[in-house]
Amino acid sequence: MASVITRSNLLKEIINPKVGQKILGSVAAVQSQQQRNLNVQEHVSYKLLNDGGIATPKFGVATSATEAREIAQKLNTNNLVLKAQVLAGGRGKGAFKNGFKGGVRVVNDPKEAEDVASKMINQLLVTKQTGAAGRICKKVMVAERKFPRREFYFAVMMERAFNGPVVIASSQGGVNIEEVAAENPDAIIYEPIDIKKGLTKEQALKVVKKVGLEDKHANDTVDMLQNMYKLFVEKDALLIEINPYAEDAMQGFFALDAKFRFDDNGEFRQKELFAMRDWTQEDPREVEAAKYDLNYITLDGTIGCMVNGAGLAMATMDIIKLYGGDPANFLDVGGGATATAVKEAFKIITADPKVMCILVNIFGGIMRCDVIAEGIIAAAKDLQMKMPIVCRLQGTNVNEARELIKKSGLRIIPRHDLDEAANLAVHLAKIVELAREVKMDVSFEIPDSVKKA
Repeated sequence: MASVITRSNLLKEIINPKVGQKILGSVAAVQSQQQRNLNVQEHVSYKLLNDGGIATPKFGVATSATEAREIAQKLNTNNLVLKAQVLAGGRGKGAFKNGFKGGVRVVNDPKEAEDVASKMINQLLVTKQTGAAGRICKKVMVAERKFPRREFYFAVMMERAFNGPVVIASSQGGVNIEEVAAENPDAIIYEPIDIKKGLTKEQALKVVKKVGLEDKHANDTVDMLQNMYKLFVEKDALLIEINPYAEDAMQGFFALDAKFRFDDNGEFRQKELFAMRDWTQEDPREVEAAKYDLNYITLDGTIGCMVNGAGLAMATMDIIKLYGGDPANFLDVGGGATATAVKEAFKIITADPKVMCILVNIFGGIMRCDVIAEGIIAAAKDLQMKMPIVCRLQGTNVNEARELIKKSGLRIIPRHDLDEAANLAVHLAKIVELAREVKMDVSFEIPDSVKKA
């Protein structure tokens, strides 16, 4: 799968050093914000490119080995390639958990296509981007194999450093573009686009000439770039990346691999496109969180976090790190969460077996503290939670919330100070982790004497 240019690396090399640090500072701030934007499978990217007037190899999508053989027969060629449809880079060098090597395989006939597909479909593919868990491959793309003479890189993406979209291009396509940017920055062309004018023919021709396509193919590539930008605008894209855009040894230019990313804020305009979202490629907990408008992202730590507001969530995770702990997730319940949504949030957090303790940090403004407290209490009762919950509430209806927690008699430990709450959560998580290591159960029951007090 083509990979997106690391903006900080690229800008560091190609922007005037006098202004580079200022731009990089703003880019770093943007990169630190968690965003969930739609990615689509490669076969969807191929279809979008074809619909936009950009040529790709002929292809079909199979959900079974038999279907893969039938598609190979229809393509009527012995030069075929099978690609596992998994949203991750490094598929070619990946390995399936059943022992089969490579998520991109060259095959020579329909029978071989069937055999290879049978080893890919419904198997977990592990690549450098998936982690050890891997991602399930439900489909394979069966496509014509091309024999590139020359390979180029082209992308259109939004870049805040230039307040709008830019064309990124290189004569060194088909390889890791980040490495090209680091080792040979002069090989990268970076052309900002005026959003009011769009990508002009003059600009496109300038890019094409810089990558070395001044021959008879120049006009065709200019048309491709303008079609690419038109598609970028029409589909509310944040990124369209073709790597490589290749000249076939036999005839013509083709987009051999493509990556699209779309702005989730455009979903109301792009209903058909967003209906193609492949939920099997996303963390099940994140999928469940989306149903309740919860912003959830899985992390690697042991302390589950439930916070309202992205900035407060980031600060909470920083404070956990400060006291020697690690957050298990980013979870922002937002300003309009109900008790039901809070309860679901707890279900999602506790579904992670790594979680040893939960830290709730709510600053009540629009979000009422008593509503949060009701959700916490309901979740603790229904889920019969044994792990400790450290709860720091401030703001609207905080006194009512504290009274509800006090009367519940559950394993909910209130703290008014965030530092104190984070420090306690880190220590409790370590206690639970140590107990689990020696297969002991730790009870955090509140003594009757404390309940009465």
